[in-house]
Amino acid sequence: MVAAAREDDSPVDEPLRVGVLADRLGYREVWAGEGPTWDSFVLAAAIGCVTDRVALTAGPVPVSVRDPLTIVRGAASVATAVGRPVGVALGTSSKRVVEGVHGRARTRPAAVLAETAEAVLALMHGGSGEPIVPGSVFRRRQQAPGGPVTVAAFGDRAIAVAAEHADRMLLDIVSPEQVRVLRGKLDAAAERAGRAAPRLAAWLPAAVDPEPDSLTQILRSIVGYLTVPGYSDMFATAGFGEAVELARSGAGSDSLLAVLPTEAASTVGLVGDASAVRARIDAYAAAGLDEIALVPATAADTGGERTLTALAG
Repeated sequence: MVAAAREDDSPVDEPLRVGVLADRLGYREVWAGEGPTWDSFVLAAAIGCVTDRVALTAGPVPVSVRDPLTIVRGAASVATAVGRPVGVALGTSSKRVVEGVHGRARTRPAAVLAETAEAVLALMHGGSGEPIVPGSVFRRRQQAPGGPVTVAAFGDRAIAVAAEHADRMLLDIVSPEQVRVLRGKLDAAAERAGRAAPRLAAWLPAAVDPEPDSLTQILRSIVGYLTVPGYSDMFATAGFGEAVELARSGAGSDSLLAVLPTEAASTVGLVGDASAVRARIDAYAAAGLDEIALVPATAADTGGERTLTALAG
């Protein structure tokens, strides 16, 4: 799978090139991410209208700024426009995004995630003519989106939501060691919920034979995780304690980049020559990951073409 539209300094239309290339190379699914730049449903529709086969998933969308009907209506609208099932991914996002960008309170995030996931799952399937939501006089005029429901999770409460309500759980920028731990938590939570564990996927930055600009792009995506509980310990253990401490002091991204070694990119990503990257993919699979969504570095590789071509098939 391929993920497009991580928030960075790449050209605004770069996700479209990534999506078109992924479809041409035969990748199974494209995730249209959501952020301050792109609305994930608009991006998914734009990619779907210029591709032929690739499955589409929109999100993760922040549950504190979209209600369940808005989420499912968006996915159904995309599915109608492109003639393919569309999945949705849900997440709690961050206070920086929910409050700082959207101006909405990020309160009870785990509870809102659970409520939203349950409602979205119920609305994602079914036919036209049914109430658009239970009890409504408005009838559904579009077919339900029909795609999978994914929950982005890292903490225990979010993992429990994924285990109970999701078809798939999503991780972001993780090491194989973290995958092994989180896989165990997901399996245990699913057992408590009395259902089979959902598939486990991860967005992983990827660069085959990277240029320096591509490495810098990946490192910039890592900087924001240096103070996140769980991630900070991992980076400190991996030998990047100076960057972690500097991040905790409130240093800016340029200062953090100056002290973050390039090795950090391969700690939580797929970086190196093609054989090294494929070996790393095997390590993630051995740790319990079912699906990888490649997030190709594009700073020195337009559309991620070198990386996606090398890893296709």
